[in-house]
Amino acid sequence: MRRLMRGLLLSLLLGATALAAAQAPDNAPPDPAQLLEAARKDMDAVRGLQDDTLDDAATLQLRKRALSAQTQAQEAASALEPELQDVQARLAQLGKPADGVKESADVAKQRAELMAAVSRLDSQIKLARLMAVEAEQAAATALENRRSQLGARLGEKVDALVGVQFWRKLARDSGSDLRRLQDFGDEWRTRLSGVSAGQWLALGAAVAVLMLLQFGVQRGVATLTAHRVAPGRLRRSLYAGGVLLTRTLMPGLIGHVAVLVLSLGDNPTARLDRWLQHAEAIVWFGAFVYGLASALLMPRKPSWRLPPIPDTTASRLAWFPTTFALTVVLAWVIARLASALQASDAMLWTISAASSLAFILVLGTALRQAQRKGEPPGDAPADASEADSEGDSGHGRSAQVPSEPPASLPLWLSLLRTALWLVLGAAMLALLIGYVGLGSFVVNQLVWGLIVLSAAYLIAAMVDDVGQWLLKRSQQAAAGHEEGAGGHGAHGARGAAGSGSASGGAGAAASATGDLAAASAASRTRAQAIVLLSGAGRVMVGVFAVVLLLAPFGEGPLELFARAGRIQEGLSVGELSLKPMALLQGLAVLVLGLLAVRLLKQWLATRYMPTTRMDAGMRMSATTLFGYVGVVAVIAASMSAVGVGLERVAWVASALSVGIGFGLQAVVQNFVSGLILLAERPVKVGDWVALSGVEGDIRRINVRATEIQMGDRSTVIVPNSEFITKIVRNVTYGESLGMVQFKLPMPLATDTTRARALILEAFRAHPSVLGSPAPNVQLDGINAEGTNLILNASGFVNSPRAAYSVKSDLLFDVLDRLRRAGLLPGQTPVVEEESPPAPG
Repeated sequence: MRRLMRGLLLSLLLGATALAAAQAPDNAPPDPAQLLEAARKDMDAVRGLQDDTLDDAATLQLRKRALSAQTQAQEAASALEPELQDVQARLAQLGKPADGVKESADVAKQRAELMAAVSRLDSQIKLARLMAVEAEQAAATALENRRSQLGARLGEKVDALVGVQFWRKLARDSGSDLRRLQDFGDEWRTRLSGVSAGQWLALGAAVAVLMLLQFGVQRGVATLTAHRVAPGRLRRSLYAGGVLLTRTLMPGLIGHVAVLVLSLGDNPTARLDRWLQHAEAIVWFGAFVYGLASALLMPRKPSWRLPPIPDTTASRLAWFPTTFALTVVLAWVIARLASALQASDAMLWTISAASSLAFILVLGTALRQAQRKGEPPGDAPADASEADSEGDSGHGRSAQVPSEPPASLPLWLSLLRTALWLVLGAAMLALLIGYVGLGSFVVNQLVWGLIVLSAAYLIAAMVDDVGQWLLKRSQQAAAGHEEGAGGHGAHGARGAAGSGSASGGAGAAASATGDLAAASAASRTRAQAIVLLSGAGRVMVGVFAVVLLLAPFGEGPLELFARAGRIQEGLSVGELSLKPMALLQGLAVLVLGLLAVRLLKQWLATRYMPTTRMDAGMRMSATTLFGYVGVVAVIAASMSAVGVGLERVAWVASALSVGIGFGLQAVVQNFVSGLILLAERPVKVGDWVALSGVEGDIRRINVRATEIQMGDRSTVIVPNSEFITKIVRNVTYGESLGMVQFKLPMPLATDTTRARALILEAFRAHPSVLGSPAPNVQLDGINAEGTNLILNASGFVNSPRAAYSVKSDLLFDVLDRLRRAGLLPGQTPVVEEESPPAPG
């Protein structure tokens, strides 16, 4: 059985693919002449039908023809413009004929042909644009007529349905309506007689196969979503989408096959064929309504239900999807039949009123049962076994939900329920007193709004659930990467400690920390992109839902798409024309350019710069400057892609210079100062500087300010202008030698020669003291009291950062040597110069 189902499904898919391939249009570019001819025919038809007395359907058809003519004319003009530009370029290559010089016959002939082509193409382009403008005006006129007709219908009053005059008029006109219906029935009988027994048998077989496919696909969707999708809202939303798809396709395909079989007869009639096409479209829409209501209610599978509907309410409304969909199909099919038969006004009003009353009855009953309290009826239990058989077990909510006291409804829901009752009551009153058009419009709009909002809720929920699933996957991946990087760093540190290499352990820990930071940044970027895309998707769903809700008022999807075609012409702001494609192109250039600059900066910093002889500060400065230049170039390229020339940017900058000078003076000053620091490099990253009471290491030079790390590991943010306008002490600028110096008081009777030798021995014995320049000990003088001599000892080390620790080591060693030599009797105090501790 499973193989048979797979074979049937594969056959249907192959057949659908072949049919789509056979019906696929040619991808060749359209011929401008054919487009102009088609637009001319549509405009001739529009001119012949343009009349204020046309009904709504004819007015809508008229508008469609006008929009079609406008689109074809615009496409023809767009297709002819490149040809005109090509011919003009070829003509420009010939140049202007010289005065008094006769051209050769070939050149003169070529010039004449090109000038004739330019004239012909220019005339066709002007004609196409004129036709597009005329079509746009005709479409606007048709739209105004449609709105006027809508207002007239809403305000039109007929005899009250509860009165006698209405029914007398209906009885008087029913004879002609019955004769039209009999003629239509004769067409039906003729059409049915033309269908052979084999065709009926094929129809029955197709219906049976489609029903089996629906059953199998529903089971497959439930199994896939239960076992292939992680528990959560995504599982329920995907299952709801699968229910909507299967319950829409199968009835729609059955209706399509039935119409296809009925269209194979030998007695075609235009009226019956048009009605069959409309009926098929209505069946498709009714199937969609049935699938949508079933996907949202889920009366027998509460654990799969997507909206927060109580189980008792869903069980009471188990009848609603089928009843509501059948009401939609029957009401619209009968209305289309009455329109096709050109029934009398009384019959049209009767059908409209009856359809509206049927909708009011169905919606009122559903609203009444939805607000009832109590246990669910016994014929619609929450079937746990069926849910488990379709993969519902372990989904997150139990199929059997214990009864709980009903919670109070929120205020907005109570107000909405009251408003619905008022709308239904007002619509029924309008129908009964004779305002059938107004009452029917209100009911139809209510039904249409219910369908559109339900579909928008389902699509928005699916978009949000997919976004949440992707966000969760991204967070899990980041957490796994963090655990892996942490474990790798700990393992490297343990291995390095085991081998006695402290630097190896530090390197492994630093590498792990860098990996964690990179993974965290990438995770945040992905999360932000997912949230933005999810929000944009839901906004698009909401906008399209609003457009569909406004469709009965004259602005529908067709008008939206027609306006989208005019948006391609762009929005003119002065001499600047902003076109959607140009904006998208500029955005693409900006995003891709910034990404390329970021990748190149990373490559320079990690791959190329370490191979040069530059120090770390110079490498960082060069990389930062490259980033600034790259960003400026990318912004200029994106503005050029949009159509904004750099000369316009210069004018704008000139106009804003006064405001920038007053309002952003400090920001601009610091920015320019940062560029000077990166270019002249009086200070660079890694330097030990002191200014305005701040002393420390430069860690980063940003656009506006520089980060200085103090000796206590705190960071001070200093504006860049401070380094340009004030005195800065750069300890590590130029020769990076550090001087160790201290003064030692000695008694007047001290053997200075021996003391000097001991101090020099201490300097030479220390491994960090340089031999060149050589250390030196000088007699600085006698103190003010005249009791002690002052010996001044100095030496040099490789870095100023090592001077403080070397000085401390030397003092301990010198004091110890002098004490052992007996040159430091008693507790002779040591006098030292204050020296700030080296940061880091």
